[in-house]
Amino acid sequence: MVFGHNTNLKVGNLTFHLQTEDRGEAHALIDTTVYYHGRVLHRRTNNYFDLLPMNEDRQQALKLRLDEQHRTVIEEIRSGALQLAIPPAVDASHPAEQAAAGQANQPQPANEPRKLMLELTNSKSWLSGKHARLQVSVREQNGDAVLGAQVKVEIEGSENGSARLAQTGPQGQALIEFDMPRISSSEAALVIHAEDRGGQGQLRFALRPKPRVA
Repeated sequence: MVFGHNTNLKVGNLTFHLQTEDRGEAHALIDTTVYYHGRVLHRRTNNYFDLLPMNEDRQQALKLRLDEQHRTVIEEIRSGALQLAIPPAVDASHPAEQAAAGQANQPQPANEPRKLMLELTNSKSWLSGKHARLQVSVREQNGDAVLGAQVKVEIEGSENGSARLAQTGPQGQALIEFDMPRISSSEAALVIHAEDRGGQGQLRFALRPKPRVA
């Protein structure tokens, strides 16, 4: 089972990317990160030590807790309860962005790779039985599709960790299909990485092995 969310949230003229994921039982943390143009604006982390050791019921409780944390951060941004310090805006002529820019962080280093925005568009239905079918969207921070980006999918913590590769088409979409390997670690993860000339991005979702039936 995948424990994670990725959401693009538009508030006025600003678009934020929110990612919430389970860091695995070794850390027992639910981590939510808010990005703006590839920069981290906010991070919220809560532990779930009270749910350890895991069983089927507690896994469901963890999923509900993760869903609630993701939803809460979204609502706090929408309502203004969570104030975000916006880095220097691309369009500094806009009054709202110009005012926010006064709270900006230091400029991003010139040699840092540009951030690609990834989305698993079929995140609720990508796994059918043992067959994985991932529809991955790769876009620039301004929303433009990225053509020709190399997309790599790996299952960390599995018995067969070999990478699966694909390339995005004109709409910035890539399709990767494979049979799921057996999960052999409590910290297994589905990792999706995309890269093109000068840009890269990554999604990471925690995976849970299915409990064995006695």
